[in-house]
Amino acid sequence: MDSPHALAALAALGQPTRLDIFRLLMRHEPGGVPAGAIAAMVGYPQNTVSTHLGILARSGLVRGVRDGRFIHYFANVDGMRALVGFLINDCCEGRPELCDLAKARPNPGCGC
Repeated sequence: MDSPHALAALAALGQPTRLDIFRLLMRHEPGGVPAGAIAAMVGYPQNTVSTHLGILARSGLVRGVRDGRFIHYFANVDGMRALVGFLINDCCEGRPELCDLAKARPNPGCGC
């Protein structure tokens, strides 16, 4: 991952609704969630959620798969790994122990 891609991903997650959507999709991996259900789950109108999903998709953090008339959305786990890897390599100089990432996991049983 390069700086422009990292900036796009961080900017996408820097908006509260998009962060809520991304977190929701991560919790529903690997099954994904239909667009309409996402809107109902986060409590925003479908057109608003659609706009946010488009921004998240362009940033490489989510992907949509058409299933007939519906689009099923999934978190792009590899995209998130690339972002975290970029931050570790860039900010921690490739030495995760400098960042002490073990303390960053508030719930060790989360499966992260």
